[in-house]
Parts: sequence; C-alpha cells; structure tokens
Amino acid sequence: MEASKVYTQDGTVDLQGRPVLASKTGRWKACSFLLGYEAFERMAFYGIASNLVNYLTTRLHEDTISSVRNVNNWSGAVWITPIAGAYIADSYIGRFWTFTASSLIYVLGMILLTMAVTLRSLRPACPNGVCNKASSSQITFFYISLYTIAIGAGGTKPNISTFGADQFDNYNFVEKKQKVSFFNWWMFSSFLGGLFATLGLVYIQENLGWGLGYGIPTVGLLVSLIVFYIGTPFYRHRVVKTDNLAKDLVKVPIAAFKNRKLQCPVDLLELYELDSHYYKSTGKHQVQHTPTFRFFDKAAIKTGSRDLPCTVTKVEVAKRVLGLILIWLVTLIPSTIWAQVNTLFVKQGTTLDRKLGSSFQIPAASLGSFVTLSMLLSVPLYDQYFVPFMRKKTGNPRGITILQRLGIGFVIQIVAIAIASAVEVKRMRVISEFHITSPKQVVPMSIFWLLPQYSLLGIGDVFNAIGLLEFFYDQSPEEMQSLGTTFFTSGIGLGNFLNSFLVTMIDKITSKDGGKSWIGDNLNDSRLDYYYGFLVVISTVNMGLFLWAASKYVYKSDETKEFSGGCVQMEAKALDTSPLTI
Repeated sequence: MEASKVYTQDGTVDLQGRPVLASKTGRWKACSFLLGYEAFERMAFYGIASNLVNYLTTRLHEDTISSVRNVNNWSGAVWITPIAGAYIADSYIGRFWTFTASSLIYVLGMILLTMAVTLRSLRPACPNGVCNKASSSQITFFYISLYTIAIGAGGTKPNISTFGADQFDNYNFVEKKQKVSFFNWWMFSSFLGGLFATLGLVYIQENLGWGLGYGIPTVGLLVSLIVFYIGTPFYRHRVVKTDNLAKDLVKVPIAAFKNRKLQCPVDLLELYELDSHYYKSTGKHQVQHTPTFRFFDKAAIKTGSRDLPCTVTKVEVAKRVLGLILIWLVTLIPSTIWAQVNTLFVKQGTTLDRKLGSSFQIPAASLGSFVTLSMLLSVPLYDQYFVPFMRKKTGNPRGITILQRLGIGFVIQIVAIAIASAVEVKRMRVISEFHITSPKQVVPMSIFWLLPQYSLLGIGDVFNAIGLLEFFYDQSPEEMQSLGTTFFTSGIGLGNFLNSFLVTMIDKITSKDGGKSWIGDNLNDSRLDYYYGFLVVISTVNMGLFLWAASKYVYKSDETKEFSGGCVQMEAKALDTSPLTI
C-alpha cells in the first residue's frame, strides 16, 4: 500500500467517523491550530487570576483574607469543573464537541466580565482614584461572570490538551517519539500566554483600565477559536467506546468486597474475562492482569451466580485508577504552594518598593512573569539537552521516569517556599528597623527580592506541572484519558481550596483572644514568614509520602503490538517499572 494511503493504526477517525489517512492528518500540522488557543486561553486565565486579588481589595473593598479566599475558591472551581467536562467527553460526545460547547461558554464569561469592569452601571464609581463600595448587584454580576468562565473551563481544559495528544498515533514509532515532546511544547505555548498576561495585561489593567485589560484576551480568544476550527479537516478523533465509567469503577470494589471470603485462584486464567475477539471486534482495549491490589482480583472470581463477575480488564482499569489516586493525593500540597503566586506573593509585593527608574512603578502581579520566563527558558533546555543527555545514561525515552521528574519538581518547590520565608524574615527586619506600622507605608526594600521564589517555582513547574499532565494522560486507561487528565486539574483545584482553608483557619487560630494574625489586613504587622515556614514543614512531610507512593507505583505498560494469536505483547518502558530514586 502506498504511504499516502496508509490509515492511522490507533483507530482514530475524522469528524464524520471515517478512518483518516496518517499522512494528511494529525501530528504537529494539526497541533499548530491548537497551540494558539492554548496561548490565548492561558492569557485570559492568568490575566484574571494574577491580578484578581488586587481588584477585589482596591475596587470591591474586600479584606485580605476574603480576597485571598475568593481568588482561591474561583481558581479552585476553574480547575475542579474539568471533572464534569472530561466525563461528558469520554462517556458521551467526545473531546471535540465537548470543547466546542464549553469554549462558547468560556467566551461568554469573558464578555460578561469585560462588561462588569467597563459599564458604569456594573462597576463601582472611583472618584479621585478611590472606589466607592460596590452594590450587591454589581458584586453578584461580577462573580456570575467569573464562575461562567469556570464552567466553560470545565469542558475546555481537560479536552484540548488530550485532543492534541490524540493527534499522534501510539502505534507509529515516529509519531510516538514526537508525542514525548508534545506536552513540553504544549506547556510552552501555555507559558507564552501567561507571560503576556503577567507582563502586559496586568500593566494595562492598572494603568489603562480594567476593561481594556480584560477585553484584549476576550478578542484573542475569539480569534484563536476561529483558527481552531479552520484546522478541522486535519484533526483526528477518538471514537467514544466507553461504557458508564463511574458505574464500572464503583462495581469492582463492591464485587471484590462481596467475594472477600473467597480465595483467588492460583491459575489466573480461571478469572473471568471476555474472549479477545470481543475486544478486537468492538475496538476496546483488553488489559492484562497485574499483581498490584490483589484484593480487587476477587471481583473477577467466577461464583456461578446469575450475575456475571467483573472482567479482568475492568478490574485492571479500577486498579489503575486507584494507583493514580494515590499519586494524586500527594500532589495536593505542591498545588497549595503554587496557589501563593496569585495571592500572598502579590500582596507581599504590594508592600515593597516597586519603582523602576524615577517614574515607572512595577505592578506587583507582574512579578509572576518571572515564573513564566523561567519556564520558557527551562522547557527548551529540558527538552533539547537534559532529556537527550539522560536518555543516553538511562535508556529511557523520557530521560528519567515521570515520577522522578515530579520528585525533582517537588524538591525545587520546597526550596522556593523556604526562600520565600527567608525573604519575609528580611522584610520584617526592615519594617522593624524603619518603624513601619501603617499598611499604606512602602517598605524600603526592592520588590526584586521576591525574584528567587518566583523563578524557582517556574523551574520547578517544568518538572512537576508538565510531568503531572503527562503522567495522568499517559497512565490513565485508554478510554478515559480526558478524565485521567482531570487528576491534574482537580489536584490544582483542590490545592487552591486547601490554601483557602488553611489561610482562613490560621487567621482564626492566630488572631484568637486578641492575638496577632499571621495573615492580617496589615501585612506590615503580620507574620507571613510563619505561614511560609508552616508550608515548608507540611511540604517536607508530603515529600516523604510522595517517595513512598512512588516506590509502590507500577507503571502501565504500552500495548503496542498484536500477534495473530490475539495475545498482546506488553512492551514495558525502560526504567519505568522501577521505584523512584532521586
């Protein structure tokens, strides 16, 4: 068969459900239409998130704790709602149509938000630069706009990245190798959008107007969607073949518990499984038995009752999800560390000397651009130099295992928050030296003292943020990879909620009986260094738990070759079955 007539081997189809030619669809050609959307969507998100705490305090007159809590709650919602979007995509209408519907909701939210900060009737008046208290209707409209964006993000976030990864055929050696770099460059485009937001949009919001600052990414988002749909003829789509995911996942532990008194057969062939021809004819993936979480194997024991037992494949899918949950749990604290970037780090920066030259003043939220800059510089270095160097040493196509990548990132995060605590100690000493008491007084200490903590978090994200996205996509069962990536998004979401809970509880505990709050409205009379130190302690404990979970984790093998007999050859990734060692 001619190369031009070769179809993809992974079962992907076009929008009408027809097999697609490998040479004319997918790969980087298709992904080029997606990268623009990701850049503009991240520009919109970070254009809001990076400076939202300042808008809430200066325009809506919220106190520090309330503003931090509300930013965390909204960010948490943005990252939690993808669970619903991924479930709808994997179980019902596919990634493309879920993304299409959700992107329209996202754009609607951006339009409403732009209106909320532009129209006089929807925003508080600010005579002489001091804003009046916002009315209840103005506050309600503002938050409805924000949470409309969160709903839209629920369908776009989990599906656009996995849809991009679907453009590479796992059964084609060349495309599979290209896919290794996909997530690095996908996040690179995301970082570009974030960089423009923290450098350009934040300045525009504070100096030229919030309406223009929100209007620019809204227009950019609309343009990127048009570009996305122009690329439709080049896209590959996975056929939705999954049954009720939630029902299957719940059924396995229930069946195992019912059979808890039974002994698992020594011969694994005695466990219930459908014929391999069934999986071939339906296009579903058959999963071979693994020795992990052996208790779940009892769900596949043939009992002779009318109710059929769970198949080995369904049991193994449940095992995979349980393994992912264990890793997911130890990513929540690192996500809490990242939540500081758009909240307390920004408030910390507002107290410092932000002058650059005689007249220009750096917006405190713009320092977040150094997170992005360090990412942008580190991603090409990681992909072009670190990975090839480590690949020669280990034989692993990724250079190091994904969990090793995560571990390195978590260590860098701990160092970053420790430095943040040390810088805050320095700030408190300057405050004491100059007898500063008012929250409006500027601490005579350059805002650039915060650069190390921002930059290290950016470098750490090259390891853990990209690593997490790749890990949960790569290790998820094949038919639920959109849902799998929501482990990544929901971890960030719960990390934000956890930070909201922590700042609220610590404020209540430390201010009890007239005590001084660690996170008060007057940051010049608070103890952020104690809070950062607390984060260092729980992060260190969490690192120990991560090492334990990683040592127990067994990587999913690649099902890449089929033989005429119907057996699947399990081609294990080099070093990926070893425990994590750093």
